[in-house]
Amino acid sequence: MGPGQRLQKFWFRSALPRRGEGAPAWADTLLFNLLTPVSWLFRGLVALRRQAYRRGLRRAERLPVPVVVVGNIVVGGAGKTPLTLFLARQLRAAGRSPGIVSRGYGSREAGVRAVAPHDDPARVGDEPLLLARESNCPVWIGRDRPAAARALLAAHPECDVILCDDGLQHYPLARDVEIAVCDVRGLGNGRLLPVGPLREPRARLAEVDAVVGNGMAPELLFKAGETTPPLFRMTLVPTRFLKLQRPEEGCSVEALKGRKLYAVAGIGHPQRFFRTLADLGLQVEARAFPDHHAYTAADLEFARDGVLLTTAKDGVKCAAIYGGEAWVLPVAAQVSPDLSAFVLEKINGRTAAGHPGLPGLQG
Repeated sequence: MGPGQRLQKFWFRSALPRRGEGAPAWADTLLFNLLTPVSWLFRGLVALRRQAYRRGLRRAERLPVPVVVVGNIVVGGAGKTPLTLFLARQLRAAGRSPGIVSRGYGSREAGVRAVAPHDDPARVGDEPLLLARESNCPVWIGRDRPAAARALLAAHPECDVILCDDGLQHYPLARDVEIAVCDVRGLGNGRLLPVGPLREPRARLAEVDAVVGNGMAPELLFKAGETTPPLFRMTLVPTRFLKLQRPEEGCSVEALKGRKLYAVAGIGHPQRFFRTLADLGLQVEARAFPDHHAYTAADLEFARDGVLLTTAKDGVKCAAIYGGEAWVLPVAAQVSPDLSAFVLEKINGRTAAGHPGLPGLQG
């Protein structure tokens, strides 16, 4: 288990320290005490940055089309990319022409660039490549999200709405709709980085336009009596196994039962994938890797005498380095249709509402 995985285990198993709730292990107490001053500093920097945009000291760039941001306040995966795919499909079904921008975590590109379905994941990032393959929308990446969006719109003038995957904290890009996603891990110990998993304080959830609970009731994120934004539920449903090297070829669960199975996952919450396999009745030897892990052939060698199972996000990176039998299990987001109607109402009303500055950050 690497340092990052150890830290995540600490974040999501403990709510330290509260009297009367049991004493934590000495190692956790030491780690908590060492990291707490850094967490205070991080909280101060987050507050200063937000105030700079609230007060107009720093400018958020408004695009000529509506912007829908999907993100979360917790580090790691919570289902943002499946939700972005869901929204892209729903917007297209409603007659819109969405484009998608992403940071491209792990990308080697310094500027902005388009992502093609057959790009190298090491160059463009695993999530943008998955979006490019599955969304049927133009996808551009760049650390500078406004620049990536401008380039996308210049190349695809037919696009009339931008979806920003994992952009909740990227304030330079003004937005018309903010959607925060949380999964069954909730907010962990409820503390800010690095002593906890939060990128922003819990109060930030009350300021977004909608909160989506992935496999959990989003009401649990709020205290009794708190005013909440609209809340929606999402479930990630496995579709069917697709062959890693030939995704047009499928495989049933029954065909895999009784075989020697291995599973790898380098996503924000790998246990979610392993639990899905168990729920399907598959017994696997599982290995978890850090989110956005850059796989090597050696990482997968242990599965050579059997069948390798992995996620769609990991599959885009494993295809070029693994020649054994391997199957990918994609998931599809099932979300209340009320969310699609809510987003469409918001972006259709942009002109009438005006939305000056940075929506969601009013003082």
